[in-house]
Amino acid sequence: MRDIVFREVEMNETYDPTMRLIHAWDSIRVPIIVPLLRFAVYICIGMSIMLFIERVYMAIVIACVKCLGKKRYTKYQLDAIKEDLEKNKNYPKVLVQIPMFNEKEVYKLSIGAVSALSWPSDRLIVQVLDDSTNEVLRTMVELECRKWIEKGVNVKYETRNNRNGYKAGALREGLKKHYVEDCEFVIIFDADFQPEEDFLWRTIPYLLENPELGLVQARWKFVNADECLMTRLQEMSLDYHFSVEQEVGSSTCSFFGFNGTAGVWRMRAINDAGGWKDRTTVEDMDLAVRASLKGWKFLFVGDLAVKNELPSTFKAYRYQQHRWSCGPANLFRKMFKEIIICERVSIWKKWHVIYAFFFVRKIIAHWVTFFFYCIVIPATILVPEVHLPKPLAIYLPAGITILNAASTLRSIHLLVFWILFENVMSLHRSKAAIIGLLEANRVNEWVVTEKLGNTMKQKHNTKASKRPRSRTGERVQILELVVGLYLLHCAIYNILFGHNHFFIYLLLQAGAFFIVGVGYVGTFVPN
Repeated sequence: MRDIVFREVEMNETYDPTMRLIHAWDSIRVPIIVPLLRFAVYICIGMSIMLFIERVYMAIVIACVKCLGKKRYTKYQLDAIKEDLEKNKNYPKVLVQIPMFNEKEVYKLSIGAVSALSWPSDRLIVQVLDDSTNEVLRTMVELECRKWIEKGVNVKYETRNNRNGYKAGALREGLKKHYVEDCEFVIIFDADFQPEEDFLWRTIPYLLENPELGLVQARWKFVNADECLMTRLQEMSLDYHFSVEQEVGSSTCSFFGFNGTAGVWRMRAINDAGGWKDRTTVEDMDLAVRASLKGWKFLFVGDLAVKNELPSTFKAYRYQQHRWSCGPANLFRKMFKEIIICERVSIWKKWHVIYAFFFVRKIIAHWVTFFFYCIVIPATILVPEVHLPKPLAIYLPAGITILNAASTLRSIHLLVFWILFENVMSLHRSKAAIIGLLEANRVNEWVVTEKLGNTMKQKHNTKASKRPRSRTGERVQILELVVGLYLLHCAIYNILFGHNHFFIYLLLQAGAFFIVGVGYVGTFVPN
């Protein structure tokens, strides 16, 4: 009788799906999962150390620059050059390009700000490159240009019958116009950028004094940083980019990535580099790398800020980050050999461009954030045979985070939210970087970042601030929900069987993925 009972129990265990799953997991965990996970831990730790060393290096450079009080742009004698210009009246001819595509909310702001720039009217050309597909909007933009023409501003309104090359194509076609042949410098402002009147006086003199300079880049100032939590978190990330990454590149080897706007190019440098190319979605970075390989130097002016707008919706931000992550990885793939064999630049500059600029900042930074902090570390909870050293799992990421967040002290109280949000965004950035490296689908996807202008501040929109009707499929993000479920499972397992409090982080991070996964992030913009 006892044998019959035991046989029945064994038969039930055999046909119980849960028990079969547990037995299958136990059979592959030690021989297969443990070695693979241990290898992944070593790889991620190596990438974390690379990222940490890069962050420490940049922190040391910035500390030296600030302690000595000598940023690179402060060594130029701007006042003397300004006096010479005003005395001799030898003003260079300047072209300002404003590329736009269906920019209904902001076209007046950018055209008005650029038209008000302080510079002799006969030496300034404002070129509005309108690729809009909305004919009514095209008419409105043309009328705005005519308004400023009547005020004495030399505005040229240019359109195309296609969008070939997107922004790069528009800028390239704009430079082919006969009236720009004698322009020495060209400035690019995206449609939501609003430069101050003295912008040209604070940038052009740098290029006049140093003929080796090919680019002068200004930083960005965000007019809607306080609009919502998401814009505050974006500000923290971008402030580090400008305050540290751009400043370090300018101070050490005179190279950094052109931000695509709020920058002044020497026309000769653009032509020498081969002009605008549309082979990736980061035409600005492409041009900067090619110009740098030709020997041109760049200058970042950190005390000159141009007002612009941050994406207010998660959808717009997600598309922007896909472009900003996929493009550099794809450009790295296309230009790696060209950088290696280039003979005009030093080995140090090649190393900086390949290792620091591309590999660590544009690829490793995304992969470490997602795979290590959101996949591998939680997996060690499920596989206790894999030991994870605390200093590398806690203190190293904490050090990287503190170095990143130190650039925006006014938002330091949002540090926890910033960490959780950046980890969520690392999912999209890692995926985009892989797409760029493999040159897979969506590699050349270009979606213009939605801009709101002053619509959120206008009184007639205050009543329409309620959540608009939207399709569930547009708001729900499946990948975020899947990762959230994985982190939640790891957290529950840690609560039941773990001997630490790591579940606190896992629950918070799972919650962040769920919030983004159901579309409950960013402002809801009325249609």
